[in-house]
Amino acid sequence: MKKPKLIRITTVPISLEKLLEGQLGFMNKYFGVTAISSEKQRLEKYGKNEGVATFYLPLTRKITPIRDVISVIKLYKFLKKENPSIVHTHTPKAGIIGMMAAFLARVPLRLHTVAGLPLLEAKGLKRIVLNQVEKLTYRLATKVYPNSKGLNDIILSEKFTTINKLKVIGNGSTNGIDIAYFSKTYFSEVDLNNKRNELNIPVDDFVFVFVGRIVKDKGINELIEAFIKLQNSSLLTSHFSLLLVGPFEDDLDPISEKTKTTIANNPKIIATGYKIDVRIYYAISNAFVFPSYREGFPNAVMQAGAMELPSIVSNINGCNEIIEDGKNGIIIPSKNKELLFNKMKVLLNDAVLLNNLSANSRELIKNRFERDFIWKSILDEYKILLENL
Repeated sequence: MKKPKLIRITTVPISLEKLLEGQLGFMNKYFGVTAISSEKQRLEKYGKNEGVATFYLPLTRKITPIRDVISVIKLYKFLKKENPSIVHTHTPKAGIIGMMAAFLARVPLRLHTVAGLPLLEAKGLKRIVLNQVEKLTYRLATKVYPNSKGLNDIILSEKFTTINKLKVIGNGSTNGIDIAYFSKTYFSEVDLNNKRNELNIPVDDFVFVFVGRIVKDKGINELIEAFIKLQNSSLLTSHFSLLLVGPFEDDLDPISEKTKTTIANNPKIIATGYKIDVRIYYAISNAFVFPSYREGFPNAVMQAGAMELPSIVSNINGCNEIIEDGKNGIIIPSKNKELLFNKMKVLLNDAVLLNNLSANSRELIKNRFERDFIWKSILDEYKILLENL
């Protein structure tokens, strides 16, 4: 029997690599899967690694109306030729382009996952435009999947769509987490010491780690200010470091020039750039810090927990569904550098609390967000939708 066709679309391939790692390969056992994104060479490499077909679409994350119309036309023609049963989009730009083309091509199941709402930080005319784009995306979709309960509530409060079109799959998360892969057992003491030496981090340093894009919306400006205050308030400035793992994105959401200069010149702040495998950076660290302004359901917080790290996170959707305050981490208001400083100081000085939070971290992630459970839940959703056509 011929497998039904499933199209998955993201704006850039890094979203396929990180947000959906392994999932499309799993789905390919049940569907004829095609991954669509920009950056042709990187997309094709991803397709080979996952064993799925690919189709290049020149998408951008900026507002580019003429290019976007061209992308809609190109995607429409592809969908008419392929005749898929399901088009499933991720990220805002892929969402509006994908849903428009799929609607015009009369694809029966048009699904969109919401993993965050960048528009929440926009103001003025830009916010008005983005609101309308979001509403249109949801209107054209047959089903919308917020990847957290908090995000579901925000969508309803903003009146982007109605409750009957929304569904949170499982306990939230777009992809879950591979507990076996994110484990400290992969690394020996020699591995950890070698990595610290490579990064010029003393073996006895307490390491705070951030993993993600180095951008304003992730709270990097506040994190750097809190860290500097921690240095200035302590006589033990040589005994802790801050590790930043992720790419700078100066074209979209840059951090301040002051923050950038501080990162470059402070010997206790180590920026590694983008890394494909981030596990060892968690493994050499003592606490995860994630002061983001907005999220869908952040993979990094789940990864840190699986690697037995306690977390300091913002009280925003997604983060406050993964972290239970006082059990596997600490929750603080977003954009509050004073409280961020205070809680970093607490973890630095309270070994008992640190150990208690760490002891609970992995088990809580394992019980609620195991990757196989998330993948099966999405597959079951596909099957139910197909049966009801």
